Parts: sequence; structure tokens; C-alpha cells
Amino acid sequence: MPSLFRIAMLTAFFAVAHAGLGQSDTVAAPMVVQLTGVVVEGDSLGPVPFATVYRARDQRGTITDEYGFFAIPARVGDTIRFSAIGLNTGTLVVPDLTGQEMPDRMSVVQPLGRDTVIMDVARIYPWPSRERFKEEFMSLRLEADARERARRNLDFDPMALYDRMADMGSSPQENFRVLQARQAEMAGYQGGVMPVSLLNPLAWGQFINALRNGDYRKR
Repeated sequence: MPSLFRIAMLTAFFAVAHAGLGQSDTVAAPMVVQLTGVVVEGDSLGPVPFATVYRARDQRGTITDEYGFFAIPARVGDTIRFSAIGLNTGTLVVPDLTGQEMPDRMSVVQPLGRDTVIMDVARIYPWPSRERFKEEFMSLRLEADARERARRNLDFDPMALYDRMADMGSSPQENFRVLQARQAEMAGYQGGVMPVSLLNPLAWGQFINALRNGDYRKR
């Protein structure tokens, strides 16, 4: 009798184990998909560099490169989140690609819109109250027009104006005219020899007059 009981227990144990193994074979593991793509801005379609791409299931992911490209493995049904500073957060649910040519690979282009915040108009006044504004406005002394200000600024010693004019440098138009004249002179002597002022009597006369007038004396 005990032997029959043992045989029955062993038979039941093997039957249950076999049934369990059959059920484990029928439950398929979640399919893993290699997700690749580019994160772009929604308005300009320009790449978003260094954006965060992560799985919401385990909070693990990656970042895009300088061209907005990313690659991340995910399971079918996972929610992928895309985020970047100044842009709205985007989400993507990995679909079941069974029956397609490459069911384990998926490429996406994820646009992200700009996170625009519209604030209420804020008016800043330099006066704390209307009464203070009226007081300041009534005591305001407006200056004269531009012509009167120019006349007042020029109403002083003419020699001071001359000294200021002498200290002023050449204007861009004057420098351009001098450069053009120099280039025209060099083009006229192209292929030849330019004259030397060492043998020019007029230049010697100007030099002697400058010595007599003391133009070369140290001031």
C-alpha cells in the first residue's frame, strides 16, 4: 500500500511539473525593439542637440548628439519621453512591429514644440501716484530745440573751435579719396619708374621755405 501511494504522488508531481513547463513555454518574453531617430524642433525642423530620451518604465535612457540623433533599446508598449530645455515634453509608445520587414528596429522623427509662456502685461511707472506725476510734469523744464542747443554750444571762443577741428581725424570719405588717388597714381606709373623728388627743384624750394619758417623745429 505505501508503494502504491508513493507511485501516485510521484505521478502527480511529474504531471504538475510538465503542465508548468508547458505554460512557461507558451508565455513569450516581451519583444525588444532598437529605437533610433532624430529629435527636431517643431517650427524650424532643426535638430535638438543633447535632448533627454528615456524610458518611463525604468527612468533610464540616453541623450541626443549634436545632430539630434539618438538610439535606445525598448520593449513593445514602452513609453519613451523626450525633453529639452525650452521645449515641450514629447512621448512615444513603442508599437508592435510584428509582420513588418524588420520587426526589431524602428526609426522615428520626434518633433518638440517650443515651451512659450505668455505673461500678463506689466506697466512700470516712475512715479508712485497720479498726484506725484502731475507735480513732476508741471515742474518739468523742457530744453530748447536742436537749433537753439547747437547755437548755445557754439557760442564760445572761435579759436577753441579751430583747435578742436585740427585735432579731428580724417573722415572715412576723405581716407577713401586719398586711397583712390594713390591707386590711380600707381596705376599711371605701372610698368615704369616713378619720379624721385630728390631731383625736383620745386620740392627743394618747398623744403628750404619750410626750414626758413621753422616748420621742423621741435615744439
